[in-house]
Amino acid sequence: MVNRRHIRIKVMQSIYALLQSKSDDLTREEKFLDLSVKKTLELYVLQLLLLVEVKNMANEHLEIQKKKFLATSEDKKPSLKFVNNSVIKAIEQSTVLQNYAKEKKLDNWKEDREYVRIILDRLKENKIFKDYLKSKTNSFEEDKEFILKAFKEVFAPNDKLFDYYESLNLNWLDDLPFINTMIIKTIKNLKPNQFVNLNNLEIKEDDREFMLDIFRKTVLHSTDFDADVDSKTPNWDNERIAEVDMILIKMALTEFLYFPSIPTKVTINEYIEISKDYSTQKSSFFINGVLDKLLKVYQQDKRLNKIGRGLL
Repeated sequence: MVNRRHIRIKVMQSIYALLQSKSDDLTREEKFLDLSVKKTLELYVLQLLLLVEVKNMANEHLEIQKKKFLATSEDKKPSLKFVNNSVIKAIEQSTVLQNYAKEKKLDNWKEDREYVRIILDRLKENKIFKDYLKSKTNSFEEDKEFILKAFKEVFAPNDKLFDYYESLNLNWLDDLPFINTMIIKTIKNLKPNQFVNLNNLEIKEDDREFMLDIFRKTVLHSTDFDADVDSKTPNWDNERIAEVDMILIKMALTEFLYFPSIPTKVTINEYIEISKDYSTQKSSFFINGVLDKLLKVYQQDKRLNKIGRGLL
C-alpha cells in the first residue's frame, strides 16, 4: 500500500520531529514511525466507510420522504440507484473491512454524523448525482463510474472533511492525497461480485526495513553529512539552510552510500519532488545542485557501492 516516496516522506517527518524534540531516543522514534505508517491504513478504511455511511443516511432520508403527510409520487417511489449501488455494497459487505473497523473502533461516522451530512448535501447538489439517479440503465460499470466521479469531485476535495481528519491525526494531512489515490485505484480494479479487501495494503516487510534503515542511518551519519554539505556550500552557513532541505539532502546522501540497489538518479529525483511539496520554492534547485556536486565527489573518491548497471 505505502510506496517508497510516501515512506521517504514519513522518514523525513520523523527525523524532523526527532530534531525538534532534541531527543536521542532512536528506538522510540522508530516505533512512532512504524505506528504512523500503520495508522495510514485506518484512514483508508475510514474513507471507504464514509461512502457506506453517506449511502445509509441517504436511505434514511428516503424513508422519511415516504412518510411525509403530503408526499408526492416521487417521494413515495424515489430512485434507489444510489442506495443500491453495487460498489458501495462491495465495501459494506466486506467482512475483512468490517472486522478491521471493529478491531480499531473506527466508529467515527456514527459519532460525528455531521460530516456524513455535509458530504451527502454536497453530493445531492452535484450534477453527476442527479444524472445518475435519472439514468434508466443499471450496471456494475455505471455504478463504478458514478462512485469514481463522486469520490473525485465530492469526497476527496472536501475542506471540512480535510479539517476533521487533521483534528484526529496531524500525520493524516500528508496521507490523505495518497489514500484518496489508493481508493480510486481500488474502485477501478473492483470486479462484479467482488468484495473490497485489505490484501496488499499493509506495508511490505522489505519496505518496512527500508524505512527503518534509512531513518537510523541518516540520523547516525548526520554529523558526517554536515561536513560534506558544508564543503559544497561555502557561502552558506548550515544554520541558514532550511531544516527540511538539510534533512532531504542527508537522506539522499544516505541512499547514495548505504543503499547499493537504488540508482542515484532515482534518489535525486525522489528528493527533488518531495522538496517541491514540503520546502521552499527554490529548494529543489538548491538540493539538486548540492546532490549533484557531492555525487561527483563520492564517485571520484570511490565511496559509492552501487550494484548493477545503470545505478550510478
